[in-house]
Parts: sequence; C-alpha cells; structure tokens
Amino acid sequence: MTLTQLIQFMKTKHWMILIAATIAAGVCAPAINAQTGTGDVRTAVGKVVTSLRQKLQNFSGQPTEAAFAGELAEFDKIIAANPKAPADELAEVLVMKSGFYAEVLTDFDKAEALVKRIKTDYPTSQAAAHVDDMLKQLKQLREIQATRAALQPGKVFPDFSVTDIAGKPLTVSQFKGKVVLIDFWATWCPPCVAEIPNVLAAYQKYHDKGFEIIGISLDRDKDALLKYIEQQKMPWPQYFEGDNPQNTLSEKYGVETIPTTYLLDAEGKIVATDLRGNDLEQQLEKLLAK
Repeated sequence: MTLTQLIQFMKTKHWMILIAATIAAGVCAPAINAQTGTGDVRTAVGKVVTSLRQKLQNFSGQPTEAAFAGELAEFDKIIAANPKAPADELAEVLVMKSGFYAEVLTDFDKAEALVKRIKTDYPTSQAAAHVDDMLKQLKQLREIQATRAALQPGKVFPDFSVTDIAGKPLTVSQFKGKVVLIDFWATWCPPCVAEIPNVLAAYQKYHDKGFEIIGISLDRDKDALLKYIEQQKMPWPQYFEGDNPQNTLSEKYGVETIPTTYLLDAEGKIVATDLRGNDLEQQLEKLLAK
C-alpha cells in the first residue's frame, strides 16, 4: 500500500475499515513489500500484516488485544528500529496500527491515542494533515459501534430521523405505541422481493390493529424503487438510502445482508429479527393480542 493510497483511505469515511479489511484479505502485504524508499520499514510492516492476516483467518471468536499482542508490539519495534526513516513511512505504521485497533479490536481510545501521535511524532508527514479528519471519523465509528451493540432483543431500537421518499419526516419514535417492522431491503434483492407478498399480507391483516412498517431501501435507482412501490401497492413509508449514500442507515445499524428486519413492540423494544412468512404472523398475533 502506497502512502498515496493511505491518504486516500483517510479521505474516505471508513479509512480504518478499509485498512483492516485489506489486512484481513492480505492485499496490503505484497504492496508494502514492493515499495521503494528505505525498504526496511515497509518490508517489516509487510511481515506484520501477513502475520495478522494469517491469524485473523484462523481466529475464532472475538479478537482481543492479548491475542494479537505480539504483532501489535512489532509495529512499535519497527518505529524504534528505524528512527531515521522518512516521517511518511513511520506515520503509516501508526495509521495501520490505529486502524486495527479501531475496526478489528473496537478499542477506540487506543486508536485515538495513536492517531494523535501522528501529529506530535511526525508533524511533517502527509498523514499529520489529516489527523483532525481521522479523529472525526473515529468518533463516528465509536457511535456506530454503540448503535450496533444496542441491537439486541429486549433493547429499544435506536431512533433515526430522516426524510422518506415522499418528502415527509420519518422516525421510529413517531410510531410509539404501535408494533413496527423495520425492513432493510431492495428491489434488486431476490429474497427481499420474494418476501414482499408475505409482508403485504401481514400489513393488510394487522395494520388496523396497530401494525406499521418502515421500509429502508438500499436501492440506488430511485425511479425503479418508486415504480416497484406503485406496482406492488406498498403503502408504508420508505426511506431511500440513495439520497444520502455517504451516511446510510444500513451502515449505521450494521446491516451486512438483506433482507434484514427488526420487529419492535409498542414500546419500541426489539422483539425479534429477520422473521419471515408464518413466523412474522405468529409474532404479530402475540404482540397485537396484548
């Protein structure tokens, strides 16, 4: 990975996610090894990256700092052993380490401390000019992590405030007192489309009893979405993520596959996730019978 690539990562919203992902996929190692310059720093980092990749591939359970203590210490040794290396190369080491702490270990305090070191230890590096942006992104990642941690049965679904596809304000809290299905979906998703008849049937059967649906579409073609909604006669509010692709709800709530659904009770608490067909109807019967 070149310094230019690292800087480009920093300019994107999820530079740390991208770095961690390339470590996991093994993309970084050969690129780093191929760099010119002193060679010592990037070759050494390449070896650490390879070790991290191999360990992650074989790791089961939640990664911990203790499990990767050896590799993390190697980053520090590289810096200590190469005090005269270019500031840009040494700053890269801190970027890589902070990215691993943030995205893999979700230790944002240590990631933040490493980012701040870039400005104090290597003020002339290109990375130093992006420290403030990185700290802002860390804050966003911390908030996203907290939101995802709250998505457990029995916990209140974290609210959002957006404008739906019809131009009206849309929040979860506006449906308090109702049973709500939050549906992350898209017209290009075959399993989502296959489930629409069941969702429609449930809406028609239980809407008058207090059942609401919020659709969150991951489509990128707004016209196609509007056409599909009209064809299927889907009357519930829809949020079109394409209107705000840099700050999506699917990202905020950690949606990795669709369809993903959350069924909420009248208090806004999560009752169940990813219910389909008869399972959804059975839960609605229980909740609306109360």
